[in-house]
Amino acid sequence: MNLRNIGPAEIVVNSFLYNSKEEINEIKKRFNLYINNFDDANFKLNKEELLQNYNIEYENKKIENLDSYELEAISINALLMYLNQTQKMKLEHINHIKIYNLQKYMALDITARRNLELLEKQHSNTKKGTLLWVLDKTSTSMGGRMIRKWIGEPLLDTTQINERLGAVKELKDDTILRGELTECLKKVYDIERLVGKISYGNCNARDLNSLKNSLKQIPLIKNLLKNTTAKKLKKLEESLDNCEDLFKLIENAIIEEPPIAITEGGIIKEGYNKEIDELKRASTEGKKWLLELEQREKEETGIKNLKVGFNKVFGYYIEVTKSNLKLVPDKYIRKQTLTNGERYITEELNELESKILGAEEKLVKLEHDAFIDIRNYLAKNIKKLQSTANIIATVDVLISLATVAEDMNYICPIIDNSGEIDIKDGRHPVVEKMMPSGSFVANDTYLNKETDRLSIITGPNMAGKSTYMRQVALITLMAQIGSFVPASSAKIGIVDKIFTRVGASDDLSMGQSTFMVEMMEVASILREATANSLIILDEIGRGTSTFDGLSIAWAVVEHITDKTKCGAKTLFATHYHELTELENKIEGIKNYSIAVKEKGEDIIFLRKIIPGGTDESYGIHVAKLAGVPQTVVKRSNEILRSLERKNMLGQKKAENKKQPEGQLDFYNYKLAEIAHEIDKINLNELTPIDALNTLVKIKEKMQ
Repeated sequence: MNLRNIGPAEIVVNSFLYNSKEEINEIKKRFNLYINNFDDANFKLNKEELLQNYNIEYENKKIENLDSYELEAISINALLMYLNQTQKMKLEHINHIKIYNLQKYMALDITARRNLELLEKQHSNTKKGTLLWVLDKTSTSMGGRMIRKWIGEPLLDTTQINERLGAVKELKDDTILRGELTECLKKVYDIERLVGKISYGNCNARDLNSLKNSLKQIPLIKNLLKNTTAKKLKKLEESLDNCEDLFKLIENAIIEEPPIAITEGGIIKEGYNKEIDELKRASTEGKKWLLELEQREKEETGIKNLKVGFNKVFGYYIEVTKSNLKLVPDKYIRKQTLTNGERYITEELNELESKILGAEEKLVKLEHDAFIDIRNYLAKNIKKLQSTANIIATVDVLISLATVAEDMNYICPIIDNSGEIDIKDGRHPVVEKMMPSGSFVANDTYLNKETDRLSIITGPNMAGKSTYMRQVALITLMAQIGSFVPASSAKIGIVDKIFTRVGASDDLSMGQSTFMVEMMEVASILREATANSLIILDEIGRGTSTFDGLSIAWAVVEHITDKTKCGAKTLFATHYHELTELENKIEGIKNYSIAVKEKGEDIIFLRKIIPGGTDESYGIHVAKLAGVPQTVVKRSNEILRSLERKNMLGQKKAENKKQPEGQLDFYNYKLAEIAHEIDKINLNELTPIDALNTLVKIKEKMQ
């Protein structure tokens, strides 16, 4: 796991790292986060406290001996100390700490996540057009977060994957069950968020009602899962607590539409607390007393419009208009003079005020105390609520995957440890969804650890090479999260890591060119890939001169196919047609190309992967399709024919010279360099004058 994968807002470090200015500056350049220098005294090993207060697990087994995990334990201690100091409250919702096991999940570095567009688009940071966009049909916020987690953490254990697949299959096949569960889930609020508010002590009565309404659905969900047969669904049903006691507590205590504030009263139901009920009756009786007093005073004084009122400043009062002041009895004591009258108090009114206001103040306090007691009881059941939330989220994700499988006609893949990837009629899940139904061209893929380790894919730009390679990676990833996949059949041997090197990308802020970024990514892949990895490489070496690039691409292919150095299953797209010679030189390499149909001077991309290489790039045809002026296209064809004639002469000369075994056929350096110069031209930005100047320069080099 690296910082990019986690995406934290803040990191807590000790003085050693904080004072390492070079490393800290590098982190600040690359990540938008806050770095907190925490006292070194907090970075200590406190095994007893950890074991006593927290469930610490590694590989689902509670750790009793933390000596083997000293750095992990020190980090946990420091983070908990930091939270305690900054939050100033008990963190009861943090009751389970799990040490992340890199061996449990497929490794996906930031480049692979970005290129495959798993959670957000590469250039727009939006959800639409991503794998998440395709797979996320969840009904709850908890399910939405969990499906993001699943996509980012594909499993490596075949048993766990197949359990998920079995659950998805049953939910897909049983439309009625899926529909009934979905209806229940739609009524479930964000229990995880509510648990956090309860733990932090900032929830209100409306939050508790949201929790109650969510818990009301749990018995229904549990009952629906009771008759399922899939192992995963049975486990979820057995682990799901009805939470009946928590539901009844809130149901009996909190009124249906309480106020937002918990300090104003009016939140506890009648019958929950005897003393509260008595005070409520006193408050109600007080209003009756006031009405009786008002009526009696009207009769005794003869003042028909006399009224008893209240405000927060003066309390209760008797108000008399100016026209009736002569009727005011001596027992009235003036309290406030108004423009249109006077306000008075009496001894009897003072006594009533004391009784009523005393009851109301006591009632508000008692209701507040009762609410705090309820909240504290719920806080003691945080673990049960968290478990419930996790199970609900899991059911939600499984239903989402089943719904997508049904809607998009996905099939259940076979998952094993064979090391093979055998996909029939595979489709790109995102591209397919964006295209009209049935218009996506499906393709087969076969890779293994022996005879088909590396596929060299040649063909023109825009023909679908990148889409094809990405779809293989996405289908593999989808299978290992437990999702059905877009294909007619698929057998996926567990892949431990997926690497991608697709497209050009400068990192100008770090002073790195496109080619430097490309080589850094290639270097990382060659260091970290294993025989169980899947590598997607597109146009390696295109960022430098023709011979440099071809040499690098050739050497990379040799390294990857060497089982003693790597041996990873690889899809390698290239314009270096010379690499197709390797099929007959290195065991495990197979050539494939994109089928193209020529129609006169035009071409049609069939987007079908077929066995065998090609020596045609159709670059000028692509330029024509892109709208390059006809004069430039015509002149490009003339230059191409001239280069091909000279190339043939060069080949004849080369045939008279015996090439050392394994040496590349670099027969015409000048022509190759000119071809590279043409390849670097951005046709979208080329003006007619620039095109003519470019052709003049090419002609000069040819002479």
